[in-house]
Amino acid sequence: MVSKESNLKWVVTGLLLGILMSAMDNTIVATAMGTIVADLGGFDKFVWVTSAYMVAVMAGMPIFGKLSDMYGRKRFFIFGLLVFLLGSALCGISQSIVQLSIFRAIQGIGGGALLPIAFTIVFDIFPPENRGKMTGLLGAVFGASSVLGPLLGAYITEYISWHWIFYVNVPIGLVSFILITRFYKESLTHHKQKIDWLGAITLVVSVVSLMFALELGGKEYDWNSVPIISLFCSFGLFFIAFFIVETKAKEPIISFWMFKKRLFATSQILAFLYGATFIVLTVFIPIFVQAVYGGSATNAGLILTPMMLGSVAGSAMGGIFQTKTSFRNLMIISVIAYFIGMFLLGNMTPDTARYLLTIFMIIVGFGMGFSFSLLPTASIHDLEPRYRGSANSTNSFLRSFGMTLGITILGTVQNKVFTQDLKDSFKGMQGTHDHSMFNLSDPHQLFQASERAKIPPVILDKIVDAMSSSITFTFMLALIPIGIAAITILFMGNSRVKTEKSKVKA
Repeated sequence: MVSKESNLKWVVTGLLLGILMSAMDNTIVATAMGTIVADLGGFDKFVWVTSAYMVAVMAGMPIFGKLSDMYGRKRFFIFGLLVFLLGSALCGISQSIVQLSIFRAIQGIGGGALLPIAFTIVFDIFPPENRGKMTGLLGAVFGASSVLGPLLGAYITEYISWHWIFYVNVPIGLVSFILITRFYKESLTHHKQKIDWLGAITLVVSVVSLMFALELGGKEYDWNSVPIISLFCSFGLFFIAFFIVETKAKEPIISFWMFKKRLFATSQILAFLYGATFIVLTVFIPIFVQAVYGGSATNAGLILTPMMLGSVAGSAMGGIFQTKTSFRNLMIISVIAYFIGMFLLGNMTPDTARYLLTIFMIIVGFGMGFSFSLLPTASIHDLEPRYRGSANSTNSFLRSFGMTLGITILGTVQNKVFTQDLKDSFKGMQGTHDHSMFNLSDPHQLFQASERAKIPPVILDKIVDAMSSSITFTFMLALIPIGIAAITILFMGNSRVKTEKSKVKA
């Protein structure tokens, strides 16, 4: 608990800064990757910069969540902050892609502790009637960070230096560290328990194997190559081992008995499905703006602002109304808006007006926003405090896992559709127009105004049409997991957050 009521605002501010810093990091780096590779070299290894961070985050989330249940939230949130800041400072002084990848892994270890523990602290320090507003606020920051990252990354890279996309974390993290250290006073008693080391090891190895298989498959190695098949086999074996170990451990990292609770189980499925589809929007909308509309990198970041505003509004509404109606009712509103927004985006063409794209983004962001505040709350609903960290980290883990799997699968589909459409468009054009200047395997000419101007208009129109249709096809494909999410929501039951007033009435 917190010693004084007036200190709550400073604790929340510290938590918000920690969430903003860690959640924004991956998207802000992705925007600057081209400049980083141009400066450091190592184009063949740049995938490790993202992979190292995501692997460390995903592997760390359930472990830190469980440790916070066992030994307290504050020490592990502070630990996460310090490790993240150390990694950020080291990333800023990297002299090679290999160094940067290693330092990003250090960052990821810290990031794996920040997000799930921040949400759990809110549930520890606020009564039920105030938790909705607070989780809505935290969820809004999380949603905004995924949209704000690309814009901030583009601006810093263009006008300052790519090094500062890492250095900017230091002042933010230090303020968060000071506020949490000074104002958050934990009074919950924690009993020392046996750490499930075998479960931790099997979980980490399985996650690392899967992440590397997804990141390297189709890029560094063919999907049917020995290294990729071996990685998938390693994932399968160690995941089965993890499952067996967890069912027998006295204090498992992930307590599978929680999945017997209908609300908890459905919340985890929804976190996975929403994560898998939302990441596709944040990646392909900027590409659509640049490659189809011909906008700059900064414009591509700005175009996501409406989605950010929509997600903030949805998260806030979900937080406010979760004490007034059931999680299911609110998530029904969410999935309807989400489905409509995605459907509208899936029907865009190169002639779609910019203002319509803005409206579509607001709708889809609004639908997505509910999940940021509702799903963490639903995950720990009716659970004892000593299980909250583990429950919340499981939810964050599955959302991140969904994002990784979603962008890998749907990204591969988009690339194949684009390449095939382009080849079909160019059939029969030999001798009439020279399209050999455009590299099918590297369509980055579309993103640079100077290079784009060199492409003959007839060829450019066909390239733009192929890019547009491949992206919108991907959005339409994303309707499938959203439809599965809609069915899952129907099984959530009628549970809602109960305040002291509602308990008295009951």
